[in-house]
Amino acid sequence: MRDRFGIDWNQYPRKPFGTGEELGRRMFFRHVASATAGYFLLPGRPMETVARAAAPAIGTAKNCIFVLLSGAMSHVDTWDLKEGAWLPARFNPTSYGDLRWPQGLMPRLAEQLDSLAIVRSMYAWAGVHDLMRRWVQIGRNPASPSSNVSPHIGSVVSMELGAQSSDPTLPAFVALNANPDAGSGFLAPENAPFVVTAGGALPNTAHPVGAARFDQRYGLLQELDAETRATADFGPGAAETAAWNARARLLMYNAGVNNAFTTQAADRTRYGNTGFGNACLTARQLLKSNLGVRFIQITFGGWDHHTNIYANNANLSLLAPQLDQGLAELIADLRADRLFDSTLIVAQGEFGRTVGPLNSSAGRDHHQQQSVLFAGGGVRGRTVIGSTDSLGRRTAEPGWSRNRDIRNEDIEATIYSALGIDYAKLLRDPLGRAFEYVPGTLDGDL
Repeated sequence: MRDRFGIDWNQYPRKPFGTGEELGRRMFFRHVASATAGYFLLPGRPMETVARAAAPAIGTAKNCIFVLLSGAMSHVDTWDLKEGAWLPARFNPTSYGDLRWPQGLMPRLAEQLDSLAIVRSMYAWAGVHDLMRRWVQIGRNPASPSSNVSPHIGSVVSMELGAQSSDPTLPAFVALNANPDAGSGFLAPENAPFVVTAGGALPNTAHPVGAARFDQRYGLLQELDAETRATADFGPGAAETAAWNARARLLMYNAGVNNAFTTQAADRTRYGNTGFGNACLTARQLLKSNLGVRFIQITFGGWDHHTNIYANNANLSLLAPQLDQGLAELIADLRADRLFDSTLIVAQGEFGRTVGPLNSSAGRDHHQQQSVLFAGGGVRGRTVIGSTDSLGRRTAEPGWSRNRDIRNEDIEATIYSALGIDYAKLLRDPLGRAFEYVPGTLDGDL
């Protein structure tokens, strides 16, 4: 993962879905660069960079789409397929080189395997939904004292990269179909997630009284608030509120914004005409619009299959095809738009599910071993990192130079590095609280 950056791994021959020792020499990313992320001071919310380890940041991506499979998808039925008497025949396990894939469950992603990297040596810190969902999104232990002010990974990306956008009409961090389990924390409010339900036009972008009358009212508001904004006694809040209002105003009566969120029936059908498919389509349009979005989280819930996991037209048999069609179509369209190589896609749940034969309710319970899918953003396709034992219970081969399980903090650092962000940075806010972008980096724990 992180300590591989800075090495030209293209010197090694590429083998389709290799295993064992060869995996330990492989790296996700095709292109390697060395860069140090810029740091932007936020108006009214000064912070100090008190330490910088200048971790190598490869900077192969400009954007990130993070797919949170809330509820925890079964890794052994999907991206780390394990076969036994329990597996339905309709899953149609098929070999692609050394990789066994549930072709009957996810045929569209099978067509995109040249673009995918699969991590199988990921191990969650715990098997508790609420704890791990938040851990995944803030990249640190939610039970730690500072977790209540720790920002979402997307908010850190917004702070670091949002100011670099040529047209920052839209917020840099957009969350589709659900409110994330974390916000901007101690960062400025402009780095908070902009939450939208995908599949329709952005609401409230027009006013019942019409554009002309609205502009009059907005102008009057600016005049009334001018004195407050100019008075230091009111602190940074007044200026931040004014800046927030100005950003909101950019979204109103804006044809570009309306086009970015308005989807066509034919496209919705191609993406599966589901909540997840519509979110993938909207993510594609947001990046194509080039209006400032840099980090998109798509939340796709319902994967907590303790009962009847293989039921026809329900549970895994319902959700996996939706994931398959929406994600495969997104990859294909981003490639056609020439955005795929600059967009890192990460898809994961909060943990995995129990392995081998099903439980007494024909389902799978919580399990910490899991798999993660990467694509785009310079990711080397047709790659598998790590392997598990014969049932998928534990990591058998980590597949990277640290020779241990991959953890959430490693995924966080990979996202930051791909986006050109120095993941070893440590900040201190005005109250003196220290914040490591990736916990444990500076003291060598990670």
